[in-house]
Amino acid sequence: MESLNVSLRDVPSEDRPRERMLQHGAEALSNAELLAILLRTGTAQESAIRLAERLLRESGGLRQLVDISIEQLIGFKGIGTAKALQIKAGVELGRRLAKASMDDTVTIRSPQDAASLLMEDLRYLQKEHFVCLFLNTKNHVIGQETLSMGSLNASIVHPREVFRAAIKRSSAAIICAHNHPSGDPTPSSEDIQITKRLAEAGELIGIELLDHLIIGDQRFVSLKELGMM
Repeated sequence: MESLNVSLRDVPSEDRPRERMLQHGAEALSNAELLAILLRTGTAQESAIRLAERLLRESGGLRQLVDISIEQLIGFKGIGTAKALQIKAGVELGRRLAKASMDDTVTIRSPQDAASLLMEDLRYLQKEHFVCLFLNTKNHVIGQETLSMGSLNASIVHPREVFRAAIKRSSAAIICAHNHPSGDPTPSSEDIQITKRLAEAGELIGIELLDHLIIGDQRFVSLKELGMM
């Protein structure tokens, strides 16, 4: 029995992304074409390319796909478990590739070093995530942990949670960071307040808060550099 799915081989040759990729390279393909290669097949009503275009449109674009769960993907018409897993695997490979150029042992010498380590993890997220980097006495990163996930407007974290995690890893110092889903890394009054609380708690415990970064879209702010801690 013939499959009801519309395969890429059923699409006119000029619209076949795999052939276009072979001839012109991946950089010549649109987001929908690259996504169609991951999907491989469409549905009885639409080709893989049309399915990819609709998925990007209905999800809000490529950036939003990063933060969509497998369950949410399956909720889109034409996306089953296999396709959802293929999409999430592709997204995760992209994120790992963005970080693959960094050495296994990362040394933090500046706010830019910390921001470069965290940017690809945080810049696309649709909720605020509060993350800590744990450092040893040589400022080598010995651990990273997301300690809270807030609403669209606020990330709530208590110093107790932060330093419990730091003590568990025998950290000498920490760098905290969180994202602003709006893409604008300008610190809020709440950001400044929690930074001061963390700095004071760290001084008492003996684990220094080196910085608090706010990650936007390809931009970041260091509260240490702004003199706000």
